[in-house]
Amino acid sequence: MGDEAKIKYEEEFIVNSRGMRLFTCRWLPVNQEPKALIFICHGYAMECSVTMNSTANRLGKAGFGVYGMDYEGHGKSEGLQGFVNSFDDVIQDCSTHFTSICEKPEHKKKMRCLLGESMGGAVALLLHRKMPQYWDAAILAAPMCKIADEIRPNPVMINILTAISKIIPTWKLIPTKDIIDIAFKEPQVRDQIRENPLCYKGKPRLRTGYELFRVSSEIEQRLHEISLPFLVLHGEEDKVTDKSVSIELHRVASSSDKTIKLYPGMWHGLLYGEPPQNLEVVFKDIIHWLHTRCLHANARIERDLKHQHDDEQQQPVILQKLP
Repeated sequence: MGDEAKIKYEEEFIVNSRGMRLFTCRWLPVNQEPKALIFICHGYAMECSVTMNSTANRLGKAGFGVYGMDYEGHGKSEGLQGFVNSFDDVIQDCSTHFTSICEKPEHKKKMRCLLGESMGGAVALLLHRKMPQYWDAAILAAPMCKIADEIRPNPVMINILTAISKIIPTWKLIPTKDIIDIAFKEPQVRDQIRENPLCYKGKPRLRTGYELFRVSSEIEQRLHEISLPFLVLHGEEDKVTDKSVSIELHRVASSSDKTIKLYPGMWHGLLYGEPPQNLEVVFKDIIHWLHTRCLHANARIERDLKHQHDDEQQQPVILQKLP
C-alpha cells in the first residue's frame, strides 16, 4: 500500500435534541494518529455510508480521520425520506455531533476541516457562520450557494410553491429535471445511486424545496462574511449548482487563505461521479491542499493553547499560613 494508511470503518446511532435517531460513521487510520479531522456534509438526497464511502476511504488512506452523519430524513437516519422541515435543525444536529468529536481530549490539537458537497457545501458554510472562530478550514465541492437556473423553477412558481409548502409541506410537487442524470457523468454511478435505497429519488418535497431556496439565497447574499481558509471546487459543466457563485465566493470572501479550482468538462458530482482519471485529479488537489494546511502552524490551535496557558497562569495562588 506504500504510504497509504490502513483504515477502519465504524458506525453508530446518536439521538438529537428532538429525540430522533441519527446515523453516524467514521473512517479512521489504523496504528497512526490522524493528521487532521475531516467532517463530511453530504448532498441533498444522498447519505454517507455508501455514496461518500469512496471519498472517505481516499482521505482516510491519506492519513486523515473522517466523520460523517446522515441528516434527518436522509440515509439511515430517522425522519420522512427526503424531507427537511428546517435547515436550522440540520445545522444544529451537525454542529452538536461534530463539535462533540472535536472536543475529545485526544482531538484538541487536531485541525478541524469541513468537507461539503453540493447542499453539504451550504451546510459547511452555515456551520462556519454559526461558530466563525471554531472551524479551521473547509473544502467546498460544487457548493449550493445558488441553485442553477437550468433546474430552478421560475419566480412565479417559487412564490406559489412557497405558499403551498406551509399547508402541505411533505408533498412531492416541485417540478425539476432528473438530478441524477445531470449531476453524475459516469453511467455506472447513476445506476448505483438509483439502486441505493438510502438515496431519495422522488421529486423534492415542498418544504424541503423551500428550505433549499431560502438557504441558498441567503448564502449568496452573505458570501463576504466567510472568513475561514477554504478550497472551492467546481466543474465547468455543472448544471446543478451555479459555478459563477463559486467564483464570486472566491472573489468576495474575507478569507485571507482561499483557493478555487475549476475543472473543464467536469460535471456536478466531482467527488464520485466522474471517470477515474478525473477523480484522481480532484483528490490530488484536495489532499495536497489539506497537507499544506496541516504543515502550517494552525492559528486556532495556537490561540487555544495560549488561552489555556493564560488561564492556568491566572489561577489564584493560595498561601497557607504557618502556625
